[in-house]
Amino acid sequence: MDTAPKSLRLHIALLGRVNAGKSSFLNLIAGQQVSITSAIAGTTTDVVEKTQELLPLGPIVWLDTAGFGDETALAPERLAKTRRVLDRADIAILVYDGGKSGPEEEEIIREAAARKIPLIKVYNKADRYAVANDGIKVNSTDASSRDRVLNELKAALIKVCPDDIINAPVLLGDLVPAHATVVMIVPIDFEAPKGRLIMPQVQAIRDALDHDQTVIVVKESGYTKVLDNLKTPPALVVCDSQVVDKMVAETPENVVCTTFSTLFARLKGDIIKLVEGAGAVSRLRDGDKVLIAESCTHHAVEDDIGRVKIPRWLRQKTGADLRIDHVSGCDFPDNLGDYSLVIQCGGCMNNRREILSRINKCEAAGVPVTNYGVCISELKGVLERILQPFPDALQKYREMKNG
Repeated sequence: MDTAPKSLRLHIALLGRVNAGKSSFLNLIAGQQVSITSAIAGTTTDVVEKTQELLPLGPIVWLDTAGFGDETALAPERLAKTRRVLDRADIAILVYDGGKSGPEEEEIIREAAARKIPLIKVYNKADRYAVANDGIKVNSTDASSRDRVLNELKAALIKVCPDDIINAPVLLGDLVPAHATVVMIVPIDFEAPKGRLIMPQVQAIRDALDHDQTVIVVKESGYTKVLDNLKTPPALVVCDSQVVDKMVAETPENVVCTTFSTLFARLKGDIIKLVEGAGAVSRLRDGDKVLIAESCTHHAVEDDIGRVKIPRWLRQKTGADLRIDHVSGCDFPDNLGDYSLVIQCGGCMNNRREILSRINKCEAAGVPVTNYGVCISELKGVLERILQPFPDALQKYREMKNG
């Protein structure tokens, strides 16, 4: 991987009424024709994503959206996608059509405030109309203004940028000291992508190296041999959730261990809430509905983890006749109240805001939510061991088990 994954980029949503000039503004900032522009209302029909390196902020993703106030036949579908963008936007930019301000702008401001998303105002067509002084004044068709607008935008972004973007979150580097050894167990089977590792494994290796830790990567079949060859036990062992029971059985009690997906439960979401959600597994009964949410849209293989294995393990553990639904990508249903449990994947393709948004939606609907790694460890009866690196989550789990 030679570029930063989208999930680790700052997500900036461009919002505004139809024909405000959102796409023209993106083209100006990017310095290239990213989005189609025209005088025809509703030219942008779907969310357009553009990645960019914007120093000193680093890698970002622009999210160009369909405009509010769209009156075309497809307006409801377009605006539904625009509103879903707010689930993953770290920052919102409201592009005004000159000095116009009405219900469309008020709705955007209200939605951003409700989700606690910082909002920057950009007044387009400022060369032709009188505009307010509480934002950036722009003529998006004037290419010569790019440097000035870009500098003002950077200053505004730095001012409102969330702390976890400026100070990047840690995946595992804070769990063990520098120069300690971390063993990572990576199964290589028919589900593994040919010629490469999956993103959580790559990110974990990089994070450990960033913290001056030594990483040993091994297949599950060679794990015990590695332990035998080490003069000093590893400070941490991390494995793919599918082999968690094997890892726990082969790892000495004095060695701390966890899974990649459990690391992501902390990095991308709220690990306490996800541990609480795992407690709902034991309460599942015949006819209960379970939602499994995958962030990527990969083609499911014969023994796919989300489509096949987790449903099988759930039914084996509970003995219940469960109804299991699946969603993928950015899809997340509104009818969460129909479910007894939501199981979110590790979220390596999501930014933190989107996973937290999904957790909050489940909480508002009164539905327990967990993630793949936490759920699988509970299904395999090893969750208490897997939570060793996370004292607060471990305490919550013990409190749950003790009633």
